[in-house]
Amino acid sequence: MAMSAMAWGQAKQDFTLVNKTGYALSEVYVAPSKSDDWENDILGRDLMPDGEAFDISFDRSDKSCFWDLKVIYHDDSSSAVWYGIDLCTVSKITIRYNRSTDTTSASFD
Repeated sequence: MAMSAMAWGQAKQDFTLVNKTGYALSEVYVAPSKSDDWENDILGRDLMPDGEAFDISFDRSDKSCFWDLKVIYHDDSSSAVWYGIDLCTVSKITIRYNRSTDTTSASFD
């Protein structure tokens, strides 16, 4: 399979996070699954509004495929976490919030 010049420079773990929760997110964390530390908020700004997509890039030297994702809602500081996401096979994560069940879900594409 031929790679475009642009794709050649990307790490295989790069992905786009899409917020379809109906709420703004104030923080986003991505950490290796083997780590016990969330480290720094990668959003790098105040908010990620509902409906927005955010591109998350990795250093090309990162070899780990399995990562954990944590998001924090702006409204009430509640959080949602997903563990062991294979970012070597996922290029888009879309998160949604279900008010009737009070749960945040994610789809991985």
